[in-house]
Amino acid sequence: MFVRKMTLSQSSLFGEIDELQDLTFIERPIRRSLKTAEEIDRLTVDEELNDIERAVYLLSSGEDVQRTSVIINLPILVRQNPAETFRRVVPKVREVLHVAGADMQLAAAGSFLTILQDDIVLIQTHTHSILQIVLLNLDHRDTVVSNAWLETLLSAIDALPKETIRQEILSPLLSKHQLSQSVPARLASCRILGKVVGKFESTMVKKDLLPLIRSLCQDVEYEVRACMCRQLENITRGIGLELTKIEVLPELVELAQDEASTVRLAAFDTIINLLEMFDSDDRTCVIFPLVKAFCEKCFKGDEAVLASLSFQYGKLCHGLSESFTDEQHLWFLEFYKKLCCLGLQHENGHCDSQPYPLELESKYAVVRRNCAYNFPAIVLFADPNHFLSELYRTFSSLCHDPEVSVRRTAAGGFHEVVKLLGPNVHYVHKELITLLQDDSLEQVNIPDLVAALVAGEQKAASSLHWRVHEKLLQCYSCLPRVINGDQIYYRFAQRMFSIITTNNVLPVQREAVRTLCVCLRYNRKQEQRQDVISKIKQELAQGRSYWNRLRYLDLCDITIDLFSKAYFCKHFLIPALELVNDPVANVRYKLCYMLPKLRSTIRPTDKHLLQQLEFCVRKLLCREKDKDVTILELDKMDITEPYHKRHERELLDQKKEKEENLLLEMELLERQQNEAKLAGDKQSEKKQREKSGLSGSKTMSGSAASSTSTGKEMRRAKLARSRSLSGHPTAPKMTNPEKSLKLKDSGSGKSPVLPLNDDNLRAHHFNAASSISGSPSPSSMPVLIRSNTSSSVDQRSNGNKETQSRKLNV
Repeated sequence: MFVRKMTLSQSSLFGEIDELQDLTFIERPIRRSLKTAEEIDRLTVDEELNDIERAVYLLSSGEDVQRTSVIINLPILVRQNPAETFRRVVPKVREVLHVAGADMQLAAAGSFLTILQDDIVLIQTHTHSILQIVLLNLDHRDTVVSNAWLETLLSAIDALPKETIRQEILSPLLSKHQLSQSVPARLASCRILGKVVGKFESTMVKKDLLPLIRSLCQDVEYEVRACMCRQLENITRGIGLELTKIEVLPELVELAQDEASTVRLAAFDTIINLLEMFDSDDRTCVIFPLVKAFCEKCFKGDEAVLASLSFQYGKLCHGLSESFTDEQHLWFLEFYKKLCCLGLQHENGHCDSQPYPLELESKYAVVRRNCAYNFPAIVLFADPNHFLSELYRTFSSLCHDPEVSVRRTAAGGFHEVVKLLGPNVHYVHKELITLLQDDSLEQVNIPDLVAALVAGEQKAASSLHWRVHEKLLQCYSCLPRVINGDQIYYRFAQRMFSIITTNNVLPVQREAVRTLCVCLRYNRKQEQRQDVISKIKQELAQGRSYWNRLRYLDLCDITIDLFSKAYFCKHFLIPALELVNDPVANVRYKLCYMLPKLRSTIRPTDKHLLQQLEFCVRKLLCREKDKDVTILELDKMDITEPYHKRHERELLDQKKEKEENLLLEMELLERQQNEAKLAGDKQSEKKQREKSGLSGSKTMSGSAASSTSTGKEMRRAKLARSRSLSGHPTAPKMTNPEKSLKLKDSGSGKSPVLPLNDDNLRAHHFNAASSISGSPSPSSMPVLIRSNTSSSVDQRSNGNKETQSRKLNV
């Protein structure tokens, strides 16, 4: 027993020693990161030195960190004291750059670019010294550093005068023998030539620059030829059409037939970008044979170039279409069909993948995806009237392609194809069904979609990228278009509350508030709406944190735009006005700022709400002690807003209120539909029991006959009541849509079972909310009720219009 105790104590002791060792291991890096006294002395600078002297001292004897800091702040020194900076500091920078590392070189490239682009500081005498440093570092052994200095030079060319470019940049470039230069230097020469050509007249370009351009187009290194070929577009636009036909076009033809595929691809891209520069004869006699040979050569075995060709094919066809003969037009169309089926074989109308190598199959898939991207352009090229005979099979092949990315691209351009087909849109009905029923991950069903959306939002919330989270919540506001209200209520509404009350990023909170308001606006179940509204009042308007109360005022600002005035005043106005008693001045200040907008929602007939608003204003005037809380903006809306703006707002408000009433009516119809369905199921069960057990009883048959006659009499009575109600148009108050629903419920009796289309309603609501034109015509509203309910809706809307017209006349 004693030995056992000793063993336990020893193990615990050893465990403590291990933990102490772990702690010392954690502390080691912290101790190493501390500066010694000697290092601190080396980093200390005399405070009596001015900025120029301090910069010279640090560049001469400072650490690399200090030198880099001086170079980064060099533009500030130039603005403060340009003469002394160029006389004393810039030469030191030039000396330091000989032995500087990559970080210091990159910092210097950025600083000198800032200096060259600063028009206030740019002095001709100092430009020479800066450009000498830039040109000297173009040949740096580090490719990243040399490219940074090259980008600095190219960006500075736009800000430099013509004479400076001629003396400082072109003269050294033309004096050098290009073959004696390294490949990076010749590549830099190509890019410099493409940049400076547009700044000089054509005679100077023809005399001095074109010989060097031809030499680089015929360089022994294919990288140089390709780079110079890509600069020919800028050169052509700078020298004009005449010199282009004489000097540039022959070089392009030769480069398009180069042995290196990179050069051919560069020539092909340049030709496509310059098609507008060539006349009809050049397109027919030179460009078409060249492009045809290029396409045929690529199709036979140059898959890398074939991907670029397929991506540019739509632009190529439209650029040459005006000069095509019928034969040439047909050739390009047939070649496109071959590209769409590259890597596939057609058997019985279906596409099956061939056993290609994996790398080659991936390249062929990229080609077909690019063809799917260009398909709308090819439809326009081939004429939409010939779609069925020329392109339907190709389009069907792209929609049934075994590669997911091809089908997704075809689906992305489907709406463009539909627009081009016009009245012949039924041609692609089968393909639309195929894409909608696709079983790939890119087109998942709704339950999987909801789970993926929830998981994606939680992942974005747990990351540090709050802008991504904000953008995601902004996109979630379109969910009522595709997801029913129950899923939004149970999966998203509660999550929005959590984000509003717990997230620390203000833009994310506000976007969650907006998304919650949109979900509330298009929810069709009254119980869920009431639950969300009560939770808004409890957790936001009456929240313990003033941050939540501020978000409630943001919510009020959003709901004013989304809902009608009557709905806002009924559910959100009073809790907002009660915030006048808030103990936090920021909340009262925000409320005071919103008072004009809150007052615009109250109608002149709502005396009680006007009294509440007046009480709120008086309380702010009499009791407010904080100077920042003011109500000087209270009358701004009535004073500054023109009459036609107010009239548009009134019409839009009527439209919103009509839509809200329509939502309530649809909810009532759905409830009646469900009740009728349940009653029908019970009746069928009862009939089955009667047939099985009591089919021969006379008494039961007599009671059934009496019940049948009684049912007929009841239906006739209800029908008469509904007709009598529909015959007298009524104009219920706009502020109380619940009364109109009660009247309709008591008058119409049981409505027949009607099909309801949620998608049409959602689309109509979104379209109506986004427009600010006048009240919608009855034809624009979805036909949801085909009995007496529809007539009562029209009568109520007519009554509302008459009431509004009388108000406007007064």
